[in-house]
Amino acid sequence: MFQKLQSKWKVGGWQLFLIFCVFAITGTLTAYISRQITGWLDIDRTSPWFWVLKILVLIFGYQIIILIISFPFGQFSFFWNYEKKILRRFGVSFPGNDSTVSGNTSEVSLTRIAIFASGAGSNAQKIIDRFRNHLYIKVSLVVCNKPGAGVLSIAQKEKIPFIVIDKERFFRSDAYIPVLKEHEIDFIVLAGFLWKIPTELVRAFPNKIVNIHPALLPKYGGKGMYGQFVHEAVINAGDKESGITIHFVDEQYDHGAAIFQAKCLVVDTDTATSLAEKIHVLEHIHFPRVVEEVIEVQRAR
Repeated sequence: MFQKLQSKWKVGGWQLFLIFCVFAITGTLTAYISRQITGWLDIDRTSPWFWVLKILVLIFGYQIIILIISFPFGQFSFFWNYEKKILRRFGVSFPGNDSTVSGNTSEVSLTRIAIFASGAGSNAQKIIDRFRNHLYIKVSLVVCNKPGAGVLSIAQKEKIPFIVIDKERFFRSDAYIPVLKEHEIDFIVLAGFLWKIPTELVRAFPNKIVNIHPALLPKYGGKGMYGQFVHEAVINAGDKESGITIHFVDEQYDHGAAIFQAKCLVVDTDTATSLAEKIHVLEHIHFPRVVEEVIEVQRAR
């Protein structure tokens, strides 16, 4: 049931929990207020006015209370759109579209993601798929350091703006921060991006840059440890398990605080290629979901 609701509402597990909290508190508070009002007015339960008042409180009071309660839980955007859907059923119309941006404003406060990638872009595609019709998260830019990389074809297909960055400007000039600001980027996802993130960019997006590493950090991290090199190191060391680490990005390679890890077994017959396939499965399952949950937590603060 919970998975169906997540799919229907396009929310992650953490946001679903917050939504349930808002519903539960609103229902309890509405019932309490209804009892207080009927008691204060001293209306007999057998009177038709008792039930008229009850219905009015439930219909109108509930809708107002749920919006008020949603504020401290960071879910006002979700419930405001929930309320608008109800009002539309009664013929009330609203200008614009709830999930699109018009000019520099939007009815829903969007969190705009920039995906940084260097290769084929399979993780980028999964993230784009996750947020294609999301209520408040949008992939707004693809950033790549390799002309002709597969991720650029994905961006073109998905009609997402993209840029190919220059190494000199990225490391020794403005780190493309003005370009990111121009696209109103709020959050950066590194999905197979092989360059180290400059200090200026880390400081411009504190705790707003996440990376996925194809090993269980702190093992097999650091400069040069990416792709097949990581998997070969794991197999050569004789490790019995490997996995993925999703972590915040700081000024050092593969060093920021870990957010999530998932493991897979390494068997004697594994090669770097077969282990890479296992890791890709974990990446595709978990990375988009964890990105969504991190953004939800930050929006709720």
